Amino acid sequence: MKRVLILLHIILCTCIVTQAKNYTVSSPDGKIKVTVTAGKQLSWSINYNGERILNPSLMQMDIEGQTEQPGVNPKVIKAKTLKVNSEQTAVIPLKQRIIKDQYNQLTLTCKGNYAIVFRVYNNGAAYRFETSLKQPKVIINTETIEQNWTEGCKLYWPREKNQEYLTHCEAIFDELNISSLTKDMKGYLPIYLSTPKGTKVVIMESDLFDYPNLFLTGDRNNTLSGEFPPVVLKSALKEGADRDEVLLEKASYIAETEGTRTFPWRVLMINEDDKAVIENNLVYQLASPSVTQDTDWIKPGKISWDWWSTLNVYGVDFKAGVNTDTYKYFIDFASKYGIEYILLDEGWSAGTWNIKEPIPGLDIPELVRYGKERNVGLVLWTLWNPLDKELDEILDVYEKWGIKGIKVDFMQRSDQYMVNFYERVGKAAMERKLLVDFHGSFKPSGLQKKYPNVMTFEGVLGLEHDKDSRDINPVHDLILPFTRMVAGPMDYTPGAVNNATAEDFYINFVHPISLGTRAHQAALYVVYESPLQMLADSPSNYYKAPEFASFISRIPTIWEDTKAITAKIGEQLVIARKNGKNWYLAGLTDWNARNIEVKLDFLEASKYKMEIFKDGVNADVYASDFKTEEVMVSKDELINITMAKGGGWAAILTPVE
Repeated sequence: MKRVLILLHIILCTCIVTQAKNYTVSSPDGKIKVTVTAGKQLSWSINYNGERILNPSLMQMDIEGQTEQPGVNPKVIKAKTLKVNSEQTAVIPLKQRIIKDQYNQLTLTCKGNYAIVFRVYNNGAAYRFETSLKQPKVIINTETIEQNWTEGCKLYWPREKNQEYLTHCEAIFDELNISSLTKDMKGYLPIYLSTPKGTKVVIMESDLFDYPNLFLTGDRNNTLSGEFPPVVLKSALKEGADRDEVLLEKASYIAETEGTRTFPWRVLMINEDDKAVIENNLVYQLASPSVTQDTDWIKPGKISWDWWSTLNVYGVDFKAGVNTDTYKYFIDFASKYGIEYILLDEGWSAGTWNIKEPIPGLDIPELVRYGKERNVGLVLWTLWNPLDKELDEILDVYEKWGIKGIKVDFMQRSDQYMVNFYERVGKAAMERKLLVDFHGSFKPSGLQKKYPNVMTFEGVLGLEHDKDSRDINPVHDLILPFTRMVAGPMDYTPGAVNNATAEDFYINFVHPISLGTRAHQAALYVVYESPLQMLADSPSNYYKAPEFASFISRIPTIWEDTKAITAKIGEQLVIARKNGKNWYLAGLTDWNARNIEVKLDFLEASKYKMEIFKDGVNADVYASDFKTEEVMVSKDELINITMAKGGGWAAILTPVE
């Protein structure tokens, strides 16, 4: 009898250990409910407003040599909940300066020296693994990320294959059914998804350090699966190339990293509608705080760019090109319009790998001196490869010259080494009080919060491609705020003076043209977020369009508050942003003309002067046609925003005492 009782006790204990247990954590407003199931595997599911949007989905890690693998038959030792209702203050604010940081948190501490943390906000949910392993270094073979979405979801997917994860992250976004995705379609983040009931979800990651970027792929069903670039063991430049690499040897694992650390947040930004997508700040909220309090020297602003216009300046008495006179002309233009910086793009240096000295005929110290007298700083283009090899030496030269920032280009990779390169650059540049613009890059995932001198990232199919394609059009421009821009600052480089309708557009690399109206270009300065915002066109063209140049040069690049008024991805957007006492209002439309009624209930003062830059009456056939006007408006007043096809509308609202 005693033996029978012992056997029954063993069986009962075994059942207790293997029986799955559910844990729930909800958003502070109760609309998002996350259910975590710990059984043979670890999974989560999500309901929003009563709609099941995410079915049970696995989360695991495979760490070399560990008996207890995170997420595999987890043995929960302790479950702890936490309620947080606080604020964050953004050093370089893109949406809000004061960010409400309210969430409920569940931490499951498991046998094997790891934990998994879930946070649920009113506008999203996220989780991440944390380890406290005895080994100082561990190898991460892989991380399993599974997302089993409700049937019938549609998403915007980047049109790239990325078989070796080599990408500038500059793709057109296609609207697809989730069930149409195949395994060879490797999508980089962010991914925008819409459920059958209209819930908008943006898939992202945050706090990405010492770890590869996450990619997603499908399998002709409702599941998205995570994939990661492996560690690159050996690479070389392609024959005859100065920047494009061949990955000669890759490891079977994705990272070698610290045994005690937190891993990236896996983020689902969950929104009632497209307006909420625009205002969602979760990627920034979840990122690590700034490593320094010494940030007064960091000056966001606008920057005059030489490359898009192919250095085409005219009406001058010198030969235009990469020379001192041409860049003094750029400095004079920037000074006239209060533009903080000019960019010397590729071509300024003695070679693409020799970026410590300029070409003959270009006097960098003289340009620095000339610019300083006129309150204009210099930013220099650099290829990533030589910077990687001589980071400190090169930046020391730039610091000695008095350079204000660097534009680092053509990284293309997304593996762990490259992620660490971005951080090395941010840190080294901060030590020398240099700003950073990552071009040819992957998306931001929080680095700009940890290192506030990191101003912006490309990772977008931007205006520069009007020089060689028809892809940069008003529809594309209206997809970006809901996809790429959700990740963080976006170096799209707006500002085209020469504009065309769909019927009139033609490709001209030397004298480029934008698709859509000039007012559309003006509105982009309010809509698109980048603390270092380009003026892409030639100073000579801006001099011929002084009303346009004056208007866009007055639009700030950081924002204390953001209100989406109306929004639908790929179709229309009206947005209001605040800087100081002023508000800035902008509208964009696709290839359909629109008239949108806007209530000015976001204003605080009673009376405002509203300076408007809008489509001219003939902008539907002559895209550069515009009109400016000045009117007085009151808080809560209704105004009409009228836009031509491919058009835009922008206004500066200044309170009247």
